[in-house]
Amino acid sequence: MVEKLIGFSLRNRFLVLLLAAGIFGWGIYSVRTSKIDAIPDLSENQVIVFTEWMGRSPQIIEDQVTYPLVTNLQGIPKVKYVRANSMFGMSFIFIIFEDNVDTYWARSRVLERLSSIGNALPKGVTPTMGPDGTGVGHVLWYTLEAPGTDLGERRAIQDWYVKFALQNVPGVSEIASFGGFQKQYQISIDPNKLTYYKLTVSDIQRAVNANNNEAGGRKFEMSSIGYIIKTTGYLRSVEEIENLPVRTQNSIPIKIRDLGTVQMAGESRLGIFDYNGTGEAVGGIVVLRYGENADEVIKKVKSKMTEVSKGLPQGMKFNIVYDRGKLIEESISSIKHTLIEEMVVVSLIVIIFLFHWRSAVSIIIQIPITIAASFIILNAFNISSNIMSLTGIALAIGVIVDNGIIMAENSYKNLAIRQAQLKEERKGGTTDAE
Repeated sequence: MVEKLIGFSLRNRFLVLLLAAGIFGWGIYSVRTSKIDAIPDLSENQVIVFTEWMGRSPQIIEDQVTYPLVTNLQGIPKVKYVRANSMFGMSFIFIIFEDNVDTYWARSRVLERLSSIGNALPKGVTPTMGPDGTGVGHVLWYTLEAPGTDLGERRAIQDWYVKFALQNVPGVSEIASFGGFQKQYQISIDPNKLTYYKLTVSDIQRAVNANNNEAGGRKFEMSSIGYIIKTTGYLRSVEEIENLPVRTQNSIPIKIRDLGTVQMAGESRLGIFDYNGTGEAVGGIVVLRYGENADEVIKKVKSKMTEVSKGLPQGMKFNIVYDRGKLIEESISSIKHTLIEEMVVVSLIVIIFLFHWRSAVSIIIQIPITIAASFIILNAFNISSNIMSLTGIALAIGVIVDNGIIMAENSYKNLAIRQAQLKEERKGGTTDAE
């Protein structure tokens, strides 16, 4: 089989050269379109289900949330195993699928199963799926620098302006906010006053919910003019909440201010984000979507940041804390220089030791063609150009050159033997003639 292939190649040299040129051109295109990242994605094929039930102990979370979810999610097809973690007020479930399962197929199966759980969970508890990212999807961290601006204001800008703008960038799965305070109205109730007025906390909750709503009316015409009726009932200040009536006793309304105090404060936190020991900071984490080109997405996010900066308050700006783009550039540049150096050194060694330019050229040509062709395989298997894959290509240059040298040496040896045989035949023919 090998002899026939070699013979066919020798008889059809132009066809072989044309095929090699085609592979080289395809390889160059694959190099330009290859996904670039600094590190390979070795994370498991998983879907995360997150459930929040604040104020409950880990044991209650385990018994009433985590256990029902785990038992229902274990029956999903092509699942290897299910992991779970219960903590104060939160439950995390990790569904690990087989490696050959499509990520979005797995997410649709999990979503389908979550919709069928129904009354297995406590009232008001709704599980949600995590972003379609991976364990190495955190490609960019940033903070919002704004001297003189409080943490609550910065967090509000991050949550209601910056986050929504950056999430529209193609390839971004999620913008995870961190740091600062999430503003909220807090009602502190005096239990003694509740007892005195014979009220409960549920009564106060119903009063707030009923008075924090908008209602639509209908359209009517008067003097040939159409009017649309609606009521604006959203709470907009501490004073409005304080004046909400909870119940009427003896024709006197009992208001929330009669039962406690109302204030604007931040949501309870389990930790803070400190930046280089200079104090708390507010920012976000850009999570890369599964299978996207990290280098391209990072560039698009930075371009979007420049556009978003125009709408920030005066004096506020982005401060990039972690940027994998720089690591990608340094890694790819280092490997690229290594490949070029190896190609040059190997070429010189081949020319010096073989001292036969045709053999040297045939070996040197193999290096760029083989390297370009390897990127076709990388793209076919959806493998990014990272430190590991490019290092493997660099190490394989020695094998490529050894193969060329062996073939050239074998060809040279067989040609020499053949020439010697022809000389002997010519000598034998001359002697017979004499």
